[in-house]
Amino acid sequence: MVNLLEFDLEALTAFCERLGEKRFRAVQLFRWIHQRGCTSFDDMSDLAKSLRDKLKGVACVRAMDVVSQHESADGTIKWLFDVGGGNVIESVFIPEDDRGTLCLSTQAGCAMGCRFCSTGHQGFSRNLTTGEIIGQLWFAEHFLRKHLKRDERVISNTVMMGMGEPLQNYAALVPALKMMLDDHAYGLSRRRVTVSTSGLVKKLELLGQDCPVALAVSLHAPNNALRDYLVPLNIKHPLEELMPACVNYLAHAPRDFITFEYCMLDGVNDSDAQAHELVQLVKHYGHSVSWCKFNLIPFNPFPASGLHRSKPERVLAFAKVLSEAGITTTVRKTRGDDIDAACGQLAGDVVDRTRVTIRIARQRSAELNAGLATDAKI
Repeated sequence: MVNLLEFDLEALTAFCERLGEKRFRAVQLFRWIHQRGCTSFDDMSDLAKSLRDKLKGVACVRAMDVVSQHESADGTIKWLFDVGGGNVIESVFIPEDDRGTLCLSTQAGCAMGCRFCSTGHQGFSRNLTTGEIIGQLWFAEHFLRKHLKRDERVISNTVMMGMGEPLQNYAALVPALKMMLDDHAYGLSRRRVTVSTSGLVKKLELLGQDCPVALAVSLHAPNNALRDYLVPLNIKHPLEELMPACVNYLAHAPRDFITFEYCMLDGVNDSDAQAHELVQLVKHYGHSVSWCKFNLIPFNPFPASGLHRSKPERVLAFAKVLSEAGITTTVRKTRGDDIDAACGQLAGDVVDRTRVTIRIARQRSAELNAGLATDAKI
């Protein structure tokens, strides 16, 4: 059985043509799947019965099993999905007054090994498929409509900031991004779809050509020596390669700035001197400071890191240096840390959690998916 969540509209059109159907049938099918969250071909009422019968014999619409769901006191929701082979991934919905953001995973585990990220400490298992990436959005959007009793779209923004390095899974990522942007599916603006990368320069160049969306770059240090330690990929792609690639991406980007993510680590990268060094770095490669903004991220400690969160007054002093230099700077508000859903916490003790939790959560998964299927029929 072919899982139709794997197909963007171009691929779904080719699939329908192989079944002897015209392009408009693919568009209808695409809308049923993504806009209405429908899993039953019998319920797709404007498709010819002959096509529905064909589809039932060769295809399905199937998201991953939901192992667990946790809701934070601040409204953040985290889902744990079973992707088979003893692997699980996590997705996080972050509600705000003016938007609803879904943080998606692109890999099971991560191979980047950033010192401050608990996901990286668990190691790398495998890339997700396109269907597993978009399936997180498909499930979350249609679950939330029922959960929040809303008919209109709930998720307005997506960020590829969950488990994994998105650009290391480029072949599966791009079709998923195209589905997020497609007006027949989720219809998100390119400005509201963000890919976060630790600095895979060659793939960054490709993204600018193939599917330019908003870009966030995990910087975390003002010089190569410190970044080599915090973000080991810097040894292969140092700042002399990364920064020009970021500037060049602006020619394709839907926004006129690149976001630099900077995890604030006590006594490691948070001094005023390092803030001034960042200002000079930005000026050197951009000839001004208007081409980027900084997002200062409170570190979420975990035992294996040996690192500590910068004190609030130190973060504010660091931000002041950047702001007074003319750099747009924000301090990220920590969300969902009471359910281990905050930035850098998506690790989940995968092996132990999978052994125990998958076994006891099948009924909850069935209830969630049954509720979603019921909602799709309304």
